[in-house]
Formats: sequence, structure tokens, C-alpha cells
Amino acid sequence: MTEPTYLTAIRESYDTVADAYVERVPRPAALDPLSRALLGMFAETVRDSALGPVADIGCGPGFVTAYLADLGVPAFGIDLSPRMLELARLSHPELTFREGSMTALDIEDGTLGGILAYFSTHHTPPAHLPLVYAEFARTLAPGAHLLLSGHVGPESRLRPTQAYGGRPVSYETHLLPLERLVELLEEAGLEVTARVVQEPAEDVGGTRKFGTIVARRPATRAHARIPADGVPRGNPRSLPS
Repeated sequence: MTEPTYLTAIRESYDTVADAYVERVPRPAALDPLSRALLGMFAETVRDSALGPVADIGCGPGFVTAYLADLGVPAFGIDLSPRMLELARLSHPELTFREGSMTALDIEDGTLGGILAYFSTHHTPPAHLPLVYAEFARTLAPGAHLLLSGHVGPESRLRPTQAYGGRPVSYETHLLPLERLVELLEEAGLEVTARVVQEPAEDVGGTRKFGTIVARRPATRAHARIPADGVPRGNPRSLPS
């Protein structure tokens, strides 16, 4: 099946900017106190629930995957970009990183103890978000949690041509209001338990609000067995072209 063009653009763009991204994007320990607190809360929640491993979806070079691991979370990363994954494996050889798309996760139903989608869904066109959120709901164990963070605002589509110090990119950035993201997650069958909006960080040149949503899959049935290596796999759902 032909891959949607927006996924190709994301992969090619992040392959191009990966090395500059590593140089320019702050590590989690350098984030603002509220952002660190939200990640810490998520780590504590999924660690204590012990429902399975946590997938950092759209992990990039693995900064946040490693941060979760340092907090005692059994985490692994998934990303579209081979170059991002290469850098992640070089920096964190003790962790598992796999190539894949959030639109068709190669993970069995109900096997994840948590999902982190940290500034990784904003290149997805809004019409495709229901499929992405359905994949999140499908792969989470009953009672497991999702933490989703990203830029929010009035619905709009941005088409940058350069990023991370002038490297060429062809992806698009899509903004939606936080409440619309909440609606889509609830339509996917997830229960939203918290939502936070943070103002732009003007001291570091930020121009957009960003939001965080915490949601959980209702605990309605026993979760599936986790493979011995701790990294669940399964038959991915395919994305229509």
C-alpha cells in the first residue's frame, strides 16, 4: 500500500535535520519545572501501575525515552526517521528503538503500560488523528495511561521550508485547540484525566502555547501477556492511502 505523502515528508525532513536537532533541542533535564513535573508524574504513574512497557512514540534521538528510563520506567522508542533512530541507538545503546509509524503500530492489543507522545503528533493532519488515537487506545493495556504534549492554538496549518538552523524540511505543522484534542481522544475511547496549557516560553524564544493531556484506557478487562523481552509486537493496523 502506498504510504501517505505526509509520512514520507516527516521521515525525509527529520532524516535531514536529525544532527542539527540533537545539537539544538534541550534535554528533558533543561525543561521548565512544570514540564519536568508532568513527565515525572507520568513516570511515577506508569511505573507504579506496572502494566507493561512504555512506548515513546515519535521518540526522535531518544532524549525523553532515556529520561523515563532513568526514572525507572521500562521504556522503548518508536520513530519514522532512520537517522533519528541511529542517533538514539548511539547515545543510548542500552535501550530499544524501533522504526515505525504511529498510524500503524506493530504492537499487540492491550500490551503497553503507557504511551508518551511528546511533541510528536503535530505533523499529523487532523483528519488522520482519529486513526492515531485509535492506535494509542488499541495498544494500551486497560488502566494504562497516555501523556500527550504539543503545540496548541486555533486550527491552522503551517508550511515551514526550513528548521533547526536552516535545514530544508517539507513537513507541515498542524495546530488544534486543546479542547478539540480532548474530544478526539475521548472519541477514541480514552478517559481524559488532566489537561494543562502553558504559555509560550518567551525567555527562550517561544511563540506558541503548548498543552499536555493525560488520559487512560478504561480498566475493563485483563491486559494481554507481555513478551519475555519486554517489547510487545503484533500485527500493525494499515493506514488507508
